[in-house]
Amino acid sequence: MAAEQKRGTLVIIGGAEDREGDCTVLREFIRCSGGMKARIAVMTAATGHPQAVGNDYIKIFKRLGAESVDLVHTPSRQDSECDVAIGIIEQATGIFFTGGDQSRIVDFIKGSPLCDAIRKQHEAGTVVGGTSAGAAMMPDQMIVGGASVSNPSIDAVSMGPGMGFLPGIVIDQHFAQRGRLGRLLAALVLEPAVLGLGIDEDTAIIVNGDEFKVVGRGGITVADESTATHNNLEGLLKDEAIAICGVKLHILPHGYRFNLSTREPLL
Repeated sequence: MAAEQKRGTLVIIGGAEDREGDCTVLREFIRCSGGMKARIAVMTAATGHPQAVGNDYIKIFKRLGAESVDLVHTPSRQDSECDVAIGIIEQATGIFFTGGDQSRIVDFIKGSPLCDAIRKQHEAGTVVGGTSAGAAMMPDQMIVGGASVSNPSIDAVSMGPGMGFLPGIVIDQHFAQRGRLGRLLAALVLEPAVLGLGIDEDTAIIVNGDEFKVVGRGGITVADESTATHNNLEGLLKDEAIAICGVKLHILPHGYRFNLSTREPLL
């Protein structure tokens, strides 16, 4: 019997990653993708400036030693049926989604032949990474927008379908820098997910199977809603404050690991 193929690593970055110095987070993406044999496909769907943003990542990834870097532009839904783009994905060892607007990724790619190719490659072992919007789109239900508020409320966050690379989890990015704990907690109460991950800037989680490790200069805030003992969601109006009791929080800096199945840090 053939050995079971391992699904590819996920590299999920909280945005504003270092691109000029040591590039710790992007260096880890290239290392996971094959190091000096890495063949990278840069997905620019999220950004309104695809060529400029794409060229920036070409320069960075080649400086870090990637064998090849190709851009996949999808400014419209029709572009996600392009045979050339699908061919780039089929040859890639790492697929990287840039920042911008996460809704554009879903609108232009999800459910398309290009999406099918990305999923097939990821199931076969290809790394999928993303920063900012490219991080937000990773769950099956993603944060589309909302206010950076300290107190959660129903109107503090808006949700929508994500790409589903990391289901059952809610992700928020630029987390500490933009004070997004309130909207992450609101998202957890409103959606059928029990774990929320707040990823700081220049910080990433490297997900392999049921575990992730933290890489970068910031931290990861893990909110575990499975331990909650009370919320007042029933009967609440959208601008009223959400009460939530008993949520467990973990703050994990560089080098720490976390088990997504047991919902416990690995010390």
